[in-house]
Amino acid sequence: MAGVSMKDIKLRIKSMESTKQITKAMEMVAASKLRRAQERIVNSRPYFAILFDTLNTIANDTEQFSSPFLEKREIRKSCYVVIGGDRGLAGGYNSNVLKLAYSQMEGTDACVIPIGKKCLEFFRSRKVEILTDIYAVASDVHVGDCFTMAKMISNGFLKGEFDRDAVVYTNFVSILSQAPALLELLPLEYHPRSGDTDSNCLTLYEPDSATVFDAIIPEYLGGQIYGALCESITSEQGARRTAMDAATKNAEEMISDLSLKYNRARQGAITQEITEIVAGADS
Repeated sequence: MAGVSMKDIKLRIKSMESTKQITKAMEMVAASKLRRAQERIVNSRPYFAILFDTLNTIANDTEQFSSPFLEKREIRKSCYVVIGGDRGLAGGYNSNVLKLAYSQMEGTDACVIPIGKKCLEFFRSRKVEILTDIYAVASDVHVGDCFTMAKMISNGFLKGEFDRDAVVYTNFVSILSQAPALLELLPLEYHPRSGDTDSNCLTLYEPDSATVFDAIIPEYLGGQIYGALCESITSEQGARRTAMDAATKNAEEMISDLSLKYNRARQGAITQEITEIVAGADS
């Protein structure tokens, strides 16, 4: 910073202190939201785990079971639910999930249901077919919206409009680690039970097991989407907290460096004044 005056350095220090206050506040807000988001993940898991177990039980305990939701066919068109954020300042959170989603649909016939402003802007700029844009604000999407989305893609699959449905989201590993992931929704894969068992052979379903199975599918898919949404929101807050923590530390380092340069400039100015006084006295 040669040639920069002490006044400029002082203004720069004041600016960095303001930036540090902002990033520290954002870090604290993200940490608070992160705790609530982690609680949502824990609370949402048991219900949808039971739904999946129920689907497996129906499929395994019914002889020659079949359902249109299990039908694997040639993939002519895919539908993706892509979950991103509404804002930036979260490290690579948005770019990583968008990169994964676009790599999956590039060169294929696909449509997308974007969740989050960043997703909507990304796919609009790349001319990808958008099935609906009513979920553009991720913070406004609730569990009821997830079930509405699930019914939409379930009906599209049954009508043959889509041959594959998936959700692309960010999996929360830890506060320091978030990984983009793809979860296949339809066609559904269930886990056949190995060996002989008579655990639920006497269970009766009204009107029949296939009807009950098909009725549960949209509920189960809605739970999967909601779970992915919770994971993504938690990942976003974790990524933002980490990014803001790094920004705060960088601001502190810059303030320390600028303070050192300011002190050196001040010392140089004082030395120069003393030299001029001594020279004037000698003359």
